[in-house]
Amino acid sequence: MSLKDDKKVSYYALNNQVNIPIDGQIQLDKDQEALDAFIKENVIPNTLKFDSLKDKFDYLLKNDYLEEDFINKYNFSFIEKIYNYLKEQDFHFNSFMAAYKFYAQYALKTDDNEYYIENYIDRAAMNALYLADGDEKLALNLADEIINRRFQPATPTFLNAGRKRRGEFVSCFLIQTTDNMNTIGRTINSALQLSRIGGGVGINLSNLRGAGDPIKHIEGAASGVLPVMKLLEDSFSYSNQLGQRQGAGVVYLNVFHPDIIQFLGAKKENADEKVRLKTLSLGITVPDKFYELAEKNDDMYLFSPYDVEREYNTPFSYVDITEEYDNLVKNPNIKKTVIKARELETEIGKLQQESGYPYIVNIDTANRNNPIEGKIVMSNLCSEVLQVQKPSVVNDVQGYDELGTDISCNLGSTNVTNLMASPDFGKSVDTMTRALTFVTENSSIDVVPSIKKGNDLAHTIGLGAMGLHAYFAKNHMYYGSKESIEFTSLYFLLLNYWTLKVSNDIAREKKTTFYNFENSKYADGSYFDQYTNQEWQPKSQKVSDLFKGVFIPSKQDWEDLKSSVMKDGLYHQNRLAVAPNGSTAYINDTTASLHPIINKIEDRQESNIGNIFYPAPYLSNDTMPYYESAYDIDMRKVIDVYAAAQQHVDQGMSLTLFMRSTIPEGIYDWKDGRSEKMSTRDLTILRNYAFKKGIKSIYYVRTFTDDQEEVGANQCESCVI
Repeated sequence: MSLKDDKKVSYYALNNQVNIPIDGQIQLDKDQEALDAFIKENVIPNTLKFDSLKDKFDYLLKNDYLEEDFINKYNFSFIEKIYNYLKEQDFHFNSFMAAYKFYAQYALKTDDNEYYIENYIDRAAMNALYLADGDEKLALNLADEIINRRFQPATPTFLNAGRKRRGEFVSCFLIQTTDNMNTIGRTINSALQLSRIGGGVGINLSNLRGAGDPIKHIEGAASGVLPVMKLLEDSFSYSNQLGQRQGAGVVYLNVFHPDIIQFLGAKKENADEKVRLKTLSLGITVPDKFYELAEKNDDMYLFSPYDVEREYNTPFSYVDITEEYDNLVKNPNIKKTVIKARELETEIGKLQQESGYPYIVNIDTANRNNPIEGKIVMSNLCSEVLQVQKPSVVNDVQGYDELGTDISCNLGSTNVTNLMASPDFGKSVDTMTRALTFVTENSSIDVVPSIKKGNDLAHTIGLGAMGLHAYFAKNHMYYGSKESIEFTSLYFLLLNYWTLKVSNDIAREKKTTFYNFENSKYADGSYFDQYTNQEWQPKSQKVSDLFKGVFIPSKQDWEDLKSSVMKDGLYHQNRLAVAPNGSTAYINDTTASLHPIINKIEDRQESNIGNIFYPAPYLSNDTMPYYESAYDIDMRKVIDVYAAAQQHVDQGMSLTLFMRSTIPEGIYDWKDGRSEKMSTRDLTILRNYAFKKGIKSIYYVRTFTDDQEEVGANQCESCVI
């Protein structure tokens, strides 16, 4: 049976019965029947058979399916050993969705798309062998982490590792432009090039002069950021990966930029078609000063980036607005526009209700908690990557007079439930960190030299997590309960500790650190104060039982690590970031990222197929009460959970807010009363709550409307892992 013709099969119908209760009971057994039928009717008959593993590898190499170089780093007897180990683990998918997603999106197929050449064991083996780079011990350890689904490389890595005709190992990038035509042109070219290779791109526009600013001392000549945004949107639409998928980008603007109202207005449904943005995402960087002005209902001054740069001799993004606000207001050489801060706050809420945008980056919070010298000025398409950047200086021939540093996102995720069951938590994280280190060392994005330079100097990675709600439900914890918050904090404390430890080990092994380590808070030891000034141990009996047998570092352990880091350094400038997760959560049979589920039975629309239903992991009468929908949970509880993780995460997290257009009674207990309909006030309260809890960024706002549709539910496939 051809992979292209599966209309007569039974598994879709069986899976769809999951959503048809009988006598009030969910037919979970139908999902297992659908899984069995899929393997029997689709996978087995459509998988190319070989007489031996050697025959299979000979075929794959001869027909240009696999790279030869990484295979030649191992004796074939070791490859057979790793395959035997993987088979001994008796791997099985636990849901129809997991198997379907793997074979539809990840399994290697013949060039005519008629047969599968890989199963999950093959893909695990390719990742382990490729990312271990000839290190047999690491390859076995990595195979163990992947097959037991404790570690999930990001989609670009998991999909492409080992393949000869492959894409890049990373697909998310951050670049910025400065206030001149050369850099704008270079930025648009970079967006085209990155989109061509499948990249999702974040772009900082805050440094550009506003509409009406002078050009060559001629007042009123500048057109502002909107025309550049339109050029970028057209660039992403044009450079669309051979027509298979639209390019994806997000532009960020500081809320004190004079074009901020027009910037937000370009995403409105009723915007003039000349300026309306249909596919480009919007994000804003929000200094502390904005929250202060809005809270007091004060006037808010917007400042000309053109004038600010000339007064401060640095691009607008690199001026601390909160610290310099009063000086900026008093400076007669800086043109200003006055608006009401609270009116802008309302406009942000209106747009979030309507479209899910803009993303929010609390830029002072991000920089206040940044241990690296330099400044964070923006984020990425999913708002979890927060790293320092340095702007480039581009000359008239589009070359670099000064090459700055930009960012690529080298991501992977832990599976919370499975990592908590690891026989050795520290060894697991060590293995994952080394795998991601290979990715950063072998991701050379030459088409944008500033990204290549930034990656080469910083060696950054972003290890995150998925399956948090699944773990809560399995262990009978309500999302947002005290125990769930305590667990989350300790889990991410362990990720922080072990990634620091292995980064220190790698720095010692390679005898090198990330660029400018000596000027970081790691080097002077101050980063570790939060861990050496108090004990981080379980407080409740429930959480203590969950971590039974798991090493939790004491103050002395942190002191020892601090001394070692100060002596030998760290290899990675950044180590942790929590991505939103896409298909990888499905193939891990778990819940996505750290956020709550939407439905106990998720209804996923798949192109050319229809609906696939995905039961929440470990769903049973026993766990059902703990699977509250995100739309029925007070979002302050979600923020509390993310805040518990954020205190240990050096970068950011893709925090999504879920709101109903009509709010059920009892979810929110606002002190000043509560309206039945969701309002901009509700979103304002939540944004301020997140800010006060130390949240660095907010991703989408997803709204479930009265007509059963979701607003702001789309995710960038280039960026989710």
